[in-house]
Amino acid sequence: MNFKVPFNRPFIAGRELHYITQAVRQGHLSGDGYYSKRCQQWLAENFGVRQALLTHSCTAALEMAALLCEVGPGDEVIMPSFTFSSTATAFVLRGATPVFVDIRPDTLNLDEKLLEQALTPRTKVIVPVHYAGVPCEMDVIMDLASRHDVLVVEDAAQAFFSTYKGKKLGSFGQLGCLSFHETKNIISGEGGALLLNDPRFVGRAEIIREKGTNRSQFFRGQVDKYTWVDVGSSYLPSELIGAFLWGQIEEAERIIADRRRSFDAYLEALRPLQDAGHVQLPNIPDGVSNGHLFYIVTDSLQTREALSAYLLGYGISAIFHYVPLHSSPAGTRYGRAAGELPVTVATADRLLRLPLFFGMDEKDVAYVAERLFDFYCPKGKGGCGGV
Repeated sequence: MNFKVPFNRPFIAGRELHYITQAVRQGHLSGDGYYSKRCQQWLAENFGVRQALLTHSCTAALEMAALLCEVGPGDEVIMPSFTFSSTATAFVLRGATPVFVDIRPDTLNLDEKLLEQALTPRTKVIVPVHYAGVPCEMDVIMDLASRHDVLVVEDAAQAFFSTYKGKKLGSFGQLGCLSFHETKNIISGEGGALLLNDPRFVGRAEIIREKGTNRSQFFRGQVDKYTWVDVGSSYLPSELIGAFLWGQIEEAERIIADRRRSFDAYLEALRPLQDAGHVQLPNIPDGVSNGHLFYIVTDSLQTREALSAYLLGYGISAIFHYVPLHSSPAGTRYGRAAGELPVTVATADRLLRLPLFFGMDEKDVAYVAERLFDFYCPKGKGGCGGV
């Protein structure tokens, strides 16, 4: 379907194509070339971590994190149920059991007040997911993890450049995972990064990423030959991905500012619908969001389905998000829920994501908002305010 306002639109922000051409001319298209290394250095410096390693996806970064955390059969990993499957599968692949905890109704993030009761002697890792780029309560989570000797792996796939108390998300835990998928703020088609904030993991991360070999040390002249020394896989992206990503990184602040403008425009336009009790809008406490996505929460599944169909009729692509992992076929097979998770269940049935992408025209935001008001407040009915 040719949407009037698509949910997402991949984009060129600067010199991405030029850098790809340069990478081809330089004759290095496999991993860890010139542009990939520039990206990694920039990420490490700007996120304030010890090392950043590009990966071919955020899923790959999560899988590397699971290997570094040395989880296995009998170990438990706490995470929200309201997240993408990769958050869980990375640890399930190592034999660990995901323990699903409910989310907060205001931020849709892991409810930090429920963590203590979800901990068991088998808990090895906590995985906070910063939903929609909104920060989890990292002070509480890090304090709890420290007291119980548990590792923290941040799933910051949606949180590039979001902050918590002035510090970038992905830099709090021992490990952080970023995504550069085409639906994210900064994109490279596919792509991700593993942020390392603990010196224990730095050397081994390179080995795991290079198919279990000490190839990186060899090219730095630290060993006279490289060989197989540990478990690992092929987690490097090609240099073409790195070149495209570098073009995006150069424009990162402009891209984030553009998305925040659209996010803020939605928030201002739709506040009367929230004031009238029709929808719940995003809430951003004690932190700065990157404007990754804008959602509304309706009063029921039936309303969400009717609204989605209504918007589709006007050429607007608005879509729901996750099916809770604890209720999915694989979730019931490999994991367990810590309680009933009522907020997760209710939210998953009622959440609808609105179009938001770089370069979105203010007229597009106004058009979507107008259709929402038409749905909730047809002419002749009051109580919604104006657009």
